[in-house]
Amino acid sequence: MKLIVGLGNPGIEYAETRHNIGFMVAGCLADRAGIALKRKGYHGLYGVGRIVGEEVTILLPQTFMNRSGASVVPAYQSLGVEPGDLIVVHDEIDLAFGSLRVKVGGGHGGHNGLRSIGSALGESGYNRLRMGVGRPPGGGDVSGHVLSRFNAAERKQLGTYIDVATDALEMLLREGAQQAMNSYNNREILT
Repeated sequence: MKLIVGLGNPGIEYAETRHNIGFMVAGCLADRAGIALKRKGYHGLYGVGRIVGEEVTILLPQTFMNRSGASVVPAYQSLGVEPGDLIVVHDEIDLAFGSLRVKVGGGHGGHNGLRSIGSALGESGYNRLRMGVGRPPGGGDVSGHVLSRFNAAERKQLGTYIDVATDALEMLLREGAQQAMNSYNNREILT
């Protein structure tokens, strides 16, 4: 069993924001696999199915970003997954829009969703798909930036970006973290 968590904030007002790119990618993966994310539990919405031969649970926490651990930990414990079976998809301001990185372990890097998960789980050795959303122009307000919608140029490329990220997730499931890192971490996605 693999647990795939897309981080974001619940509510229509956040639906198309940078902070919700984790929801977008996890939703794309669920759509490809025909997994409905309609079950309520673990303080979130989730669905269960098979992807590339693996049984998976895809979870969208409905706790708001800063409390993501309150959703992830009950699912993690109930499903009996190990750290290597957990994949968290999240926005990353230290990567430019259109860049992604597969990572195993590490600190939260100031990301409040990861901070919440790490604090509640007591574990940081899980897999991550870091989705670049860039920093605010001119060193502006980070919170305002991640809670804002993608600009017009980004929106034109967002579908391609999400599709490639979903491909990376499928490779991570099929071939493991090292192969996914080798294939995607230094790749130009939006050319």
